[in-house]
Amino acid sequence: MTAVKSRPSPAQKSLTFDPPRAAEANGKATANGRAQPENLNGNGAIDHHADGGGKNRRRATAESMATKQRDISVSEFFAKNRHLLGFDNPRKALLTTVKEAVDNSLDACEEAGIVPEIWVVVESTGNNRFKVSVQDNGPGIVKKQIPLIFGKLLYGSKFHRLRMSRGQQGIGISAAGMYGMLTTGKPVKIISKLSPKKPAHYFELQIDTKHNQPEIVNGKGEGVDLSAKSFHDDLKKYEIDWESHYRTDEGKEPQEVKSGTRVTIELEGRFIRGRGSVDEYLEQTAIANPHVTLHYRDPEGNESSYQRSTTQLPPEPKEIKPHPYGVELGRLVTMLKDTNAGTMSAFLTESFSRVSSAVARKICEEAKITTRSNPRRIGRQEADSLYQAIQNTRISSPATDCLVPIGEQLILKGLAHVVPGEFYCAATRPPAVYRGNPFLIEVGLAYGGVSQAQKVSLETLTEMLGESDARTLRQFLMNSFDGLGSEAADKILTEAKMGTRQSPGRLKKDEIAQLHAAMKNVNLSEGQSMQVFRYANRVPLQFQPAACAITQSVLGNNWRSYGLSQSRGNLPQGPVTVMVHMASVWVPFTSESKEAIAGYPEIQKELRLALQGVGRKLGMYLNRRQKVKQEGERRSVFLRYLGEVAGAVGVIQDLEDKKVESLYEKLLHVAKRKTAEADTKLDDRGKKIAEADEEFGENVLIVEQPEIKQI
Repeated sequence: MTAVKSRPSPAQKSLTFDPPRAAEANGKATANGRAQPENLNGNGAIDHHADGGGKNRRRATAESMATKQRDISVSEFFAKNRHLLGFDNPRKALLTTVKEAVDNSLDACEEAGIVPEIWVVVESTGNNRFKVSVQDNGPGIVKKQIPLIFGKLLYGSKFHRLRMSRGQQGIGISAAGMYGMLTTGKPVKIISKLSPKKPAHYFELQIDTKHNQPEIVNGKGEGVDLSAKSFHDDLKKYEIDWESHYRTDEGKEPQEVKSGTRVTIELEGRFIRGRGSVDEYLEQTAIANPHVTLHYRDPEGNESSYQRSTTQLPPEPKEIKPHPYGVELGRLVTMLKDTNAGTMSAFLTESFSRVSSAVARKICEEAKITTRSNPRRIGRQEADSLYQAIQNTRISSPATDCLVPIGEQLILKGLAHVVPGEFYCAATRPPAVYRGNPFLIEVGLAYGGVSQAQKVSLETLTEMLGESDARTLRQFLMNSFDGLGSEAADKILTEAKMGTRQSPGRLKKDEIAQLHAAMKNVNLSEGQSMQVFRYANRVPLQFQPAACAITQSVLGNNWRSYGLSQSRGNLPQGPVTVMVHMASVWVPFTSESKEAIAGYPEIQKELRLALQGVGRKLGMYLNRRQKVKQEGERRSVFLRYLGEVAGAVGVIQDLEDKKVESLYEKLLHVAKRKTAEADTKLDDRGKKIAEADEEFGENVLIVEQPEIKQI
C-alpha cells in the first residue's frame, strides 16, 4: 500500500519550520544553512549590544525613549480614568453632577451664614442627553475665581484646612464640567451674582485637559458682565435661566434673590427613578440638612419641594491645626523644611494642635534634641527620632469644635419629615479620633410606616417599568425600592397573580394597574428588609454599600436581641430605616468618587456603639408594644364572657337585674385592673402619659399610624 503525502494547507505552511530562516534569526547563516555562532565578547559571554547585521537593530535607544517622556496633566489623567470620580456610567454620571453642584451650594451658603435655598432642574435635550442646572442663594463668586473653580481640577479652598466640610479635594464640580464637555462638546455655563447693586458675571468655559487650565469661550475670553440696571434684559439677551424671586404663598409679595450662583452642565446621562436616583439623593439630603429648602423639576416637568423644618443654621466649624499623631514621617520632614519657626519648641507649638510648651519639651527630651535647635537644620535621623518621640509622648486628643453634628433633635425632625413611621429615635456618640483626625458618629432610626413601594403612584410605576433594565419583575421590585426583600416581592407578585420571571418592559396597562393595586394592598412589614441611609459630612452615600464600614457595621450588629428577625450576614427584616452619619475633618473615603468609608478600627467601634444605642430604644418600644397587644387580647377574652358569667351567677343566686348589672360592672372593673397595660398611652416623646417612671430615654418620637390592610 503506497502512502500518499498530503499537501500542507496555507495555514500549515505558515507554521512549517525552515532551518535556514531559523538560523538567520539567531545569527548569520552559512551557505549550507548552518548558523554562525553568536557574537561573543572577550569573556566568552553573549554580547547583547552587538549589531546583528542591520536587520536586528534595537527598536529604541535610551535617547529616543527620553524624548517621549512628558508631564501628565491631572485633568488628562482623570479624563481617561473618569470612573475614579463616579462617572463610570450615564446613570451615575447624572447623579454625581447634581450631587457635586448641590454640595458646593450648601457649603457656600453655610459658610456665608445664609439659610440655603437651592433650585435643581434636570431637562432632557435629546436621546440620553440632559441639561442639569443648580442655583443657590449663596454669597456668589468673585469674577477672577469663577474660571478656576469650574475649569481646573484640584483647585479649591478646603483641601489644606482641617475643618468639617462636604467637599475635600477640589475635583467634583470641575470634573462634572469636564465630563459634560467630553460627552456633548458643550461648555459649562456659570452665572454668579454678588449683590443687586453689583454686576453679575456670566461665563461659558471648558477645561484644557492637556494643561489643566480653563478656557473661556464667551466674551472674547473674558466672560460677560451683566449690569445691575439691565440685569433682567441681559438675561433674556443671552438666554440665561435665573430664579429671580423666592417662592411664596399666594397673596404674599415674593422676595428677590439678591445673590447666588447658577451652574448649567449639559451631559450624556440616564434618568431613572428609585434606588440610586436624583430623587432619592435629594430626599436623603433633606433628611441630613433640615435647614435647607430644595426645589426640584425632573425631565418630565414634575415639580416638588422639600421645605426646611428649621431656619437655624448649624454652628460654623472651626479650623484646627494637624494633630501630631496624624502626621507621618515624610510629612513631618516637609514641615520641618518649610517652617518659619526659629526653634524646635516654637515649631511644635505653632504647627500642631494640643502641643503646649511643656509637651514640646517632653518630645524634645525623648528625641534627645534641644528645644533651641533650628528645625530647618534637622537631619533625617533626627527627624526619625522626633517622629518616634511624638508617638511615645502622651498628647491630648484634638479639639472637637471643628465638627458640627446634625444633632438628635434635627435628626428626628428630618426623619419624621421624609420617612413615614410610628417610632423614631436618635443617638450621637462623643467625639473620637482616628489617625489624629477627630470624628463623630450619629445614628437615627425610624420604625413602622408604609414601604416606599406603597407610596408610588400608578404613573410613576409605569415610568419606572419602562425605564428599568431589570430582566424579571422580581428583580425590578427588589432593585427599585429600598428595603423590599425577596419575600415581600414574592408577596406582591402572588397577590397580582404574576410570575416572578415576567419582563417588566412587556407589561400591559391592565397588568401594571394590577401590580400597582397589589403593591398598595399587601402588608410588606414582615417581608421588608432594613433601609440604610449612609452619610459623610451631611452628604448621602448612594453607591458601593458593601465596601462601606457603615454597612458592614449594620450587618455585624445583633438585631435579634432588639426584637427584629435577622439571618446571618443579612440585613434584619422589618419596616426599619437606619440613618448613619459620620462627621470628620477628613473622611477616609475608599476612592476619589467618595462613595464608601474605610473601616478603621476606631470608626467601626463607634459605629457599633451608636447602633447598639438606638437598638436598645427600639427593643424597649417593641417589647412595650407587644405587651400592650397581649394585654389587649387578654382583656377581649374577659369581655367576651363577663356578661355570661354575671348572668349565670344571677340565675344561680336568683338576683335582681340591678344586682346582675352591678356584678357585671364589678367584674369589668377587675378585668380592666388586671389588664391595665392595655390602656397605656404614650406621648410624642415615648413616655407614659399617666406615669413617668418608665421611659425609653431621650431623643425618641412616637407617631400613631393608620392600619394597613393585611393579606
